[in-house]
Formats: sequence, structure tokens, C-alpha cells
Amino acid sequence: MTDTTAARTVLVTGSTSGIGAATARTLAAAGWRLVVTGRDATRGDSVVDEIATAGGHAVFVASDLSAAPEDLRAFATSAIDAVVHNAALCPPVDTVSLSDADLEATLAVNIRAPHVLTAALAPAMAERGAGGIVVIGSWMAHVGHAFVGLYSATKAAEIQLARSWAAKFGPRGVRVNTVSPGATRTPINAADDDVIATMTSGTPAGRPGTPEEIAAAVTWVLSDAAAYLHGAELAVDGGITATR
Repeated sequence: MTDTTAARTVLVTGSTSGIGAATARTLAAAGWRLVVTGRDATRGDSVVDEIATAGGHAVFVASDLSAAPEDLRAFATSAIDAVVHNAALCPPVDTVSLSDADLEATLAVNIRAPHVLTAALAPAMAERGAGGIVVIGSWMAHVGHAFVGLYSATKAAEIQLARSWAAKFGPRGVRVNTVSPGATRTPINAADDDVIATMTSGTPAGRPGTPEEIAAAVTWVLSDAAAYLHGAELAVDGGITATR
């Protein structure tokens, strides 16, 4: 089967580092044109340069996903064939310690922004009869946590939104799915390497995941090879959810 990803444009939120940057690079290598987003222009330009050096096509668009809905809608005016909702905040505190500011910001970035962007972008995809939406979920959405409970709850909400979007937009050619990473080594958690290694030592994989492994799954989900995949959650987590 011939894959038709070439010349399609995909927006990856929070794609200046970690899983987002790896996803941008991997999708570009598969022929997608990338819209790299984030608040750090220096890191964004670096990802764009990497993609260009490898022969791909990318642009960086600065974005603040905690912005007001009208600003997010203005940001989502480009012709986009697919979107990967990757950006997320994870305040490293428990319920009692969570500040009001972190509560509002996390809800805005993790739930409101994907909802507003999907509402702005999906109708045009549906009108064209083709498109793709991938939510980056988390294994943490499926188990209880005394710590980072808000993050876990927002990821569960995103996964449910993806199912709802699949029901709404799937019949019109827009495939919506979730890729849920397990404990994955990224620059953000580099200081907690020992904790992550211990957390994953008893899993079937026996190790943490890498951003590139998550990116490979996202790229497959958006490819023509996954054309029959609708409303699914793909656990790319080394088996931690199934065996914890």
C-alpha cells in the first residue's frame, strides 16, 4: 500500500524537547511537513534546523497553550492535516500542595488547549474527508497516584476526549487515537533517572522507554498502515500498565 503522508502537514504541540521533539523529527523523516510549537524559540529553531539538516521540512511557531481560547483559535488558522496533542504540564506535587496557579495552568494546557485546538482544526479535516489526531496519553491515567494526581486525571480526560472525537469525526475521515507512554526518559526527568529505572525494573521491558520509541508509535498511528485504527489507545509503556 502506498503511504500518502508526503506533503501533509502535522502540528505537534510542545515539540521543542523530549517526546514532542522526537515525534517531530520522526514524522519529518517519514515525509510529513512539521509545525513545531512551544514557548522557547531557541529550542524550537534547533528542532527545525535538525529536521532541515536531515532533509525534512519544518517551521517553528511560538505558542502558549495556557493562553485564552480566542488566542488558541487564532494560532490554529493554518491548513493542518494532522495534530499531535503532546504538550502537557505535570506539577510535581500532591493535592494538598498544589497551588491554584498550577491547577489552572495544568487544566488549561492539558485539557482546554487540546479541546480548543481540535474544535478549531478538526472541522476542516472532516470537510476534506481526511485527517488525523493523536492524543499523547499516559499510563498514569489508569492507576491511582498519591502524587501528581491532577496530571493523571487530565490524561484520563484527554483519553476520553479522544474517544469522543473518534465518534464524532471518524465517520467523516478523521482518525483519532491515543498513544500512551509509560515511564519515559526525557530531559525533564533526567534528575530522576534512578527513580525511573527502579519504577520500570520489574516491567516486561525491564527499562524506561525512550522518546524515539513513542515517536515511532505516533508515526505509525498517523500512517496509512493504521488506516483501520479509530478510537484506540495504544499503550507504548513496556508493559507497565498491564502488569503493574
